[in-house]
Amino acid sequence: MAMALRLYLLLIVFLSSAIVSFSLYEDQVGLMDWHQRYIGKVKHAVFHTQKTGRKRVIVSTEENVVASLDLRHGEIFWRHVLGTKDAIDGVDIALGKYVITLSSEGSMLRAWNLPDGQLVWETSLHSAQHSKSLLSVPVNLKFDKDYPILVFGGGYLHAVSPIDGEVLWKKDFTAEGFEVKRVLQPLESSIVYVLGFLHSSEAVFYQIDSKSGEVVAEKSKAFPGGFSGEISSVSNDKVVVLDSTRSILVTISFVDGEISFQKTLISSLVEDSGEAEILSPLLSNMLAVKVNKRTIFVRVGDQGKLEAVDSLSDETAMSDSLPVADDQVAFASVHHEGSKIHLTVKLVDDLDTVLLRESIQMDQHRGRVDRVFINNYIKTDRSNGFRALIVMEDHSLLLLQQGAIVWSREEGLASVTDVTTAELPVEKDGVSVAKVEHTLVDWLKGHILKLKGSLLLASPEDVVAIQEMRMKSSGRSKLTRDHNGFRKLFIALTRAGKLFALHTGDGRIVWSTLLNSPACARPSGISLYQWQVPHHHAMDENPSVLVVGRCGSDSSSPGVLSFVDVYTGKEISSSDIGHSVVQVMPLPLFTDSMEQRLHLIADTDGHVHLYPKTPEALGIFQREFQNVYWYNVEGDDGIIRGHGMKSSCAGETADEYYFTTRELWTVVFPSESEKIISTLTRKPNEVVHTQAKVSTDQDVLYKYVSRNLLFVATVSPKGAGEIGSVTPEESALVVYLIDTVTGRILHHLSHQGCQGPVHAVFSENWVVYHYFNLRAHKYEVTVVEIYDQSRAENKNVWKLVLGKHNLTAPISSYSRPEMFTKSQSYFFPQSVKTIAVTSTAKGITSKQLLIGTIGDQILALDKRFVDPRRTLNPSQAEKEEGIIPLTDSLPIIPQSYITHSLKVEGLRGIVTAPAKLESTTHVFAYGVDLFYTRLAPSKTYDSLTDDFSYALLLITIVALVAAIYITWALSEKKELSEKWR
Repeated sequence: MAMALRLYLLLIVFLSSAIVSFSLYEDQVGLMDWHQRYIGKVKHAVFHTQKTGRKRVIVSTEENVVASLDLRHGEIFWRHVLGTKDAIDGVDIALGKYVITLSSEGSMLRAWNLPDGQLVWETSLHSAQHSKSLLSVPVNLKFDKDYPILVFGGGYLHAVSPIDGEVLWKKDFTAEGFEVKRVLQPLESSIVYVLGFLHSSEAVFYQIDSKSGEVVAEKSKAFPGGFSGEISSVSNDKVVVLDSTRSILVTISFVDGEISFQKTLISSLVEDSGEAEILSPLLSNMLAVKVNKRTIFVRVGDQGKLEAVDSLSDETAMSDSLPVADDQVAFASVHHEGSKIHLTVKLVDDLDTVLLRESIQMDQHRGRVDRVFINNYIKTDRSNGFRALIVMEDHSLLLLQQGAIVWSREEGLASVTDVTTAELPVEKDGVSVAKVEHTLVDWLKGHILKLKGSLLLASPEDVVAIQEMRMKSSGRSKLTRDHNGFRKLFIALTRAGKLFALHTGDGRIVWSTLLNSPACARPSGISLYQWQVPHHHAMDENPSVLVVGRCGSDSSSPGVLSFVDVYTGKEISSSDIGHSVVQVMPLPLFTDSMEQRLHLIADTDGHVHLYPKTPEALGIFQREFQNVYWYNVEGDDGIIRGHGMKSSCAGETADEYYFTTRELWTVVFPSESEKIISTLTRKPNEVVHTQAKVSTDQDVLYKYVSRNLLFVATVSPKGAGEIGSVTPEESALVVYLIDTVTGRILHHLSHQGCQGPVHAVFSENWVVYHYFNLRAHKYEVTVVEIYDQSRAENKNVWKLVLGKHNLTAPISSYSRPEMFTKSQSYFFPQSVKTIAVTSTAKGITSKQLLIGTIGDQILALDKRFVDPRRTLNPSQAEKEEGIIPLTDSLPIIPQSYITHSLKVEGLRGIVTAPAKLESTTHVFAYGVDLFYTRLAPSKTYDSLTDDFSYALLLITIVALVAAIYITWALSEKKELSEKWR
């Protein structure tokens, strides 16, 4: 019996150790998270297609990214994301091996190694004023190091060595009223031409020696009437500019150092002409002028005479001119018509000679063509071939070659402005196990592989097979919802006005839609809201989202509404609503029978409009008419105003969904001492599991949970600048908690010697905010928790257990609240870009703060670390509750970065959404990159992990049964032998 028991225990220990030791990380990569890299909307592109080495294109973007892309597949070879205030002004290639970038308004010049993107040198250039920046890499410098890089910016012209970035000389052009327009250096010439305008009425021309920086010659000539607009360089000795009336083209020639003007009326070139605009493409001996929604090609003769030679639709994008074989120069024009892209390449000197004409089918609507860059190559038959890199209205990037789209990149996702979530459709027919594992042999093979992985016996090939099997069997990329709520859609709205539906399983784009407005081409100020979220009785209706925008940059511009089906991506409708949009107020508690959520839209006149405009919605709203309140923040004036409903305007206008409002309260912050820098409220859909918290002394603390609380942070006007720009005595940070129904300030807290920026998160009854302490020279994080003291009679925990407490008493914002707060401050070692908090389905799971650091990573910090009840020596009861001993700094644990070793470059926001499993939350971060993961703050206590080995469990059970049977048999045998003795 003893031997059998030892055998049984040995088997249990072996199996237990096998289960515990299961930690196969290699095959878990990418199972719960994904990361996508982007670069943004391209504004400059330079091709590098030498015979040796990889063919690539160097681009700079509106997201301040410089990158090298593979011309074959569009993949990123390397990239660098510069700072938000380090906008790239120009990019070029020097000496065939350096990528030269000019940024920060001409004050920062860098050289990057072309193959791997390593920084070779960086030069800070002197800047004295704001001006247009120009980068000139002479053609001679492509391979000859004796010529300098020419940079104009901040009022100075610099000559910089391409080898080490040393400034060879600089020339001061900061004279009042003088504006440099062009810096030119003819081929194989050591003379630099600088052309500018003095007070927009006098052309000034300089000749400068590129070796020494000495002025060789200087000429000026006044032009009656003055100049306006951009300038177009058509040759090394001629430019064309518009006069101040924008009705005359002026050719400025500076041959042999002398300046001459030649005027040409636009009306002589084009009939029914209006105001003109010179377009940006640089064409040899020709320029493009936009007149009356047409693009006119104007040729410049030897004597400066202008002649209109062709015209195109204004929807056509043109490239700069490109030298081709036999000293010929060509350019490309591209336009989008219907579902096709039409690409044409012509000779500049002979527009009737078409080198290439192609029509390429598009797979989806991407809007008009915004920019085009071309490159030529020699085909096998020795003729010229062309490839075109085009930027579309939706910011996507496409490479066209030989009548096809070689590759495309959805670069609109680098400029996400708003995000919401949506459920996938319900699977109606179901999926049997046979659809995943077709035969019994496959089933056994799969579980054998899982067993080998559990016992750490899997080969690299087995690891790949296990990962593929898990990806297939998990069904994580299916387009139907699952019972755990792991499969969802993130609906992302971009700056270009395009909607993307991203699948949480693998990050793929399920659908995308570029919004079309009948009133304006490009709505601005767009935002995204959930419109229709059908539940049980309305499952036949597809969910939809609402996109609100304005036809113009001004707040008084008319608004535009678009409704988009979440399942299909089709735009249900789009309309001009006929009034301005200042503020959109969702009313998530009010829905009609079709599950459409009611929304109020405020206009510039102080009135509000109800949507949807249906009698049912109107009836619902009128029943709650007196219980609708909202506020608006006038940050520049330091004023917060609260509003309520007054009356319907049905008698004054035919629109019965139009209401007047009344101002209920106003909070004015003194402009000489306080400036609003941050405001924040709770998420309207946040779930709070319980309002009661049992303290260590067995008393009950009741959370002050209100949807009407507003967090406001103000700072001294001097402290509103950059960190360290003021002394501690000159700056103070003050935070307020304001009731938005009554305007009552419930709590305020002052931090002397501190300044912003302030990043905050508001959840349940607590707010956490991050700022800079000037006295300590460190960042700080402060937590404030608010508790309701008006329920003092319910403080005894036994009343709560026995159900004798009273929680039915009505709570009103108009009754003065009896509340108290607990707060605590901690040092935090890093700067912060954004803060969010995890959210779960029932609000039971512990909270974690998701902190977007300056390093573009996301740190998950347990809320217990910012508990205001932390003390230096917690009591035994406090330790049992999980209160951590007090420290002056918050810890940064490397393993707590949910992004692991990845970076979400240009991180701007973090969005969380609950899964159906209470333990799990979805986390989506966006910036230039996108990142998604599932997070379980309190571990997955309500489910088995995806990699749980059912085969090993089955073997364990069989082994236990066998051990029990063997033990029983041995025991019977032993007992029988003892009886025979």
